[in-house]
Amino acid sequence: MAPLIDVAGVRYSYPEMSGAALDGVDLALDGGICVVAGPSGGGKSTLLRLFNGLVPHLYGGRIRGRAFVAGRDVLRTPTRRLATSIGFVFQDAERQAVHATVARDIAFGLENLATPPTEMRQRVAEVMERLGITHLRARTIAGLSGGERQRVAVAGALVLRPRVLVLDEPLSQLDAHGARALLALCLELRDAGTTIAISEHRLDDVLPVADSIVTVAAGRVVGPAAPRAVALSLDSAPQVVRLSRAMGWSPPLVDAIAVRSLLPHDDRATSSRAASAAHPAWRLHDVVAGHGDLLHEVSATGRCGEVLAVMGRNGAGKSTLLRVIAGLAAPRSGTVWREPGRVAYLPQNPASLLHRESVAAEIAWTLRAQRPRRGSVNDDELHALLHALGVDVIAGRDPRDLSSGERQRAAVAAILCGSPAIALLDEPTRGMDGPARDGLAAAVRMLAAHGTSVIVATHDSDLAAAVADRVLVVVDGAVHDKGAPATALSGCDNEHATQLGGLFTSPGPVTVEAVAALLSGARAGMALTP
Repeated sequence: MAPLIDVAGVRYSYPEMSGAALDGVDLALDGGICVVAGPSGGGKSTLLRLFNGLVPHLYGGRIRGRAFVAGRDVLRTPTRRLATSIGFVFQDAERQAVHATVARDIAFGLENLATPPTEMRQRVAEVMERLGITHLRARTIAGLSGGERQRVAVAGALVLRPRVLVLDEPLSQLDAHGARALLALCLELRDAGTTIAISEHRLDDVLPVADSIVTVAAGRVVGPAAPRAVALSLDSAPQVVRLSRAMGWSPPLVDAIAVRSLLPHDDRATSSRAASAAHPAWRLHDVVAGHGDLLHEVSATGRCGEVLAVMGRNGAGKSTLLRVIAGLAAPRSGTVWREPGRVAYLPQNPASLLHRESVAAEIAWTLRAQRPRRGSVNDDELHALLHALGVDVIAGRDPRDLSSGERQRAAVAAILCGSPAIALLDEPTRGMDGPARDGLAAAVRMLAAHGTSVIVATHDSDLAAAVADRVLVVVDGAVHDKGAPATALSGCDNEHATQLGGLFTSPGPVTVEAVAALLSGARAGMALTP
């Protein structure tokens, strides 16, 4: 019997592009959870689009080879027929909505299949409960946070009970609770016989549940392979794999729980950056803001040269907080003060920010509007910033032709160049691979060193551990200062803990470097094997 996904000799090029987006792809998947990994712009999304016929039917271009999914010839079957057995969740979930309200949007696919109303209501209610979004049932799509929209898009795919489920960056905007719920559901579906393909850069939670990994780079596909066989080569490797690399463990660990037995019992060495003594860059006092007073009586301060990470569940009010600080949302009551100077704001959807003919033109626009100020980044440092973000190699490209991760890097570069007084980044690592995330961390640290107050709203605890001086957590409309990452991002019962920080009592080490130093110090002269 042929595998559920059977691709052979596929070469595909988008219209008006000389190079191949997929180049000689041979791939067979039949059951289980397969992680599709690789660098941004390498072809992961194109491969996933092939599975449900968007490539080539919607995008056009040139294609050769054969592709069968769920027994259907992808190249000769209309996408509307493929959609009945292949569920798909796009990278940009905000583009996937059709109806104005949540319940109607989830039911859209069932309506097109003429599902009886009683069964439709039952299936919609069931999938909403399993994803923990029943409370969103009557909400409008426009009023949802980015993470909430992503969970609604996933529900719309799952409600069709597809034989093949394709998820393109499904965790990119989900909080820890939402990510766990989705992966638990994926495990249930796998056990029931569904084949699941997940393209993802946030691999901390995905790698331990994966049955196989396919890597895609420069249009070429390698695999599938066992996760432990290729984990060390992943450019977006989770903390436990990077720890294995640092300690010389082979094969590497893919689940942090296995590290626990190697940890010393009494030594809880921590590392944290000193709190900034600089003067304030912005201040909120008793602020009430957002739809339905989402934030209430919030008082917080950010200092020049300080990096704050803002964390919290989807819909908690993180984006609202950033918009209030930026002056884009007026509070209903309370006061907002900002230091004079340019305020740079990166929204969750970078497509709304990029509107010029090239990435270079976007950056030039920011620089022309920037007024020189003391401590601004010089030309050499600007070049280093663009290089760190990997933007120099895409400078001549049209932002609309970039992958999601490349667009994200371009948007970050466009708003950060020119040393803003305040920089507000809403989910900046969305779609970014490991090297791009490292580049972002370097850019944030450089700006902070020049006096910029940086606020990062994120679910990426690894990024928060790498760059933050303090962590703020938004819960029930209130903003809580949790202190340094060593305190805020450790603890086994802490949903914001890093993969390794969750192994320690708070305060504890939360980065690969800190844990590696702890293990090396505790077992000096002894051979450690996982």
